[in-house]
Amino acid sequence: MNCILVLYDSKSGNTQRMAELVAEGARTIPDTEVRLRTVDNATPEDVYWCDGLAVGSPTNMGILSWKMKRFWDDTMLEHWMKVDGKIGCAFSSAGAWGGGMELACQSILTVLMNFGFLVFGVTDYATKLTTLHYGAVTAREPRSEDAQASCRLLGQRLAEWTAAFIHCRKDQHPNTRLAQRLGPG
Repeated sequence: MNCILVLYDSKSGNTQRMAELVAEGARTIPDTEVRLRTVDNATPEDVYWCDGLAVGSPTNMGILSWKMKRFWDDTMLEHWMKVDGKIGCAFSSAGAWGGGMELACQSILTVLMNFGFLVFGVTDYATKLTTLHYGAVTAREPRSEDAQASCRLLGQRLAEWTAAFIHCRKDQHPNTRLAQRLGPG
């Protein structure tokens, strides 16, 4: 079973909505179980349980929230070097465009790398003008179809990578799945 944890902090509910969409995207991959946890309720056992982790945070002055940082600094500190090799990605919302959401994603990815996670960005387009190089980002609530598609694609890609690389299900590798959708040619 492919195990995905979507861990998030949300003050206004915007990042929570993104987390729900990321979880929805992950569930599109067969044999995938998803846990959705707020940073206030997550435990180290949740992190041990997962193969892949999507971390979401509101953008606070261009970085992750203090609650999310505290989770990794305090709750997970004694577990450092014990979660190496899991796959991780990031998502963030801010009050407006230009608020530093991609920087917040980079700060999340930096924390995950320090814990030994293998992190990724998504190179394909979620929609005509939307890419997820650092993670899914949105200004405020993800109301537009573009923002929702971005969150879903991030979750899907996380579940694809964990299925392919953790569980050796090569049929779930993103390139294989793309070839299957496009057909011969």
